[in-house]
Amino acid sequence: MAEEKKEVKETDVILEREYIVPLRRKWKNTPKYRRVPRAIKALKHFLARHMKVEERDTNKILIDKLLNEELWFRGIKNPPAKIKVKVKKYSTGIVRVELAELPEVLKWKAERAKKKEEKKAQEAKKAAPAGPQPEKAEEKQTEEEKAEEKEKEKSMADKELKDAKSKAKQHKHEAKVKKGVKKPLARKALKK
Repeated sequence: MAEEKKEVKETDVILEREYIVPLRRKWKNTPKYRRVPRAIKALKHFLARHMKVEERDTNKILIDKLLNEELWFRGIKNPPAKIKVKVKKYSTGIVRVELAELPEVLKWKAERAKKKEEKKAQEAKKAAPAGPQPEKAEEKQTEEEKAEEKEKEKSMADKELKDAKSKAKQHKHEAKVKKGVKKPLARKALKK
């Protein structure tokens, strides 16, 4: 379903269109506390019909994160009456939906998300070639440095043991809480 997102190359796009999807008719007759979920279903059904999805399977329609935020922006009780979307259909049958025109706030969020992804990619690149290099660094360490590290590890282990013992002592000497004393029943008939 939505969790099973498949990475598809942009070259596999079969069909790309823009729609203004009317949502009000669908969510107007539902209870207020269900309106946005109903609007999302209406959007998916509209796109399944217009993008010719096989068997009109709404599970093949993937909604973009920013589009979802735009639908939920005013809360569950007040979704937008209509929304302009850009739709791409891929050769695998999957349809991806995103906002056609991003508001300023969402543009900023999208740029921030891209920057985070770029940082993660750069960190991954730095971490990948680091495999053979640490072995060389270990060889360069002198015997004194290795001895110091062993002492530090040993002292940390000793400290953890002492902390554990002190916590056990404190726990042992804490006041034992008496479990609730039963109050005598008010009526003698209930004592049986």
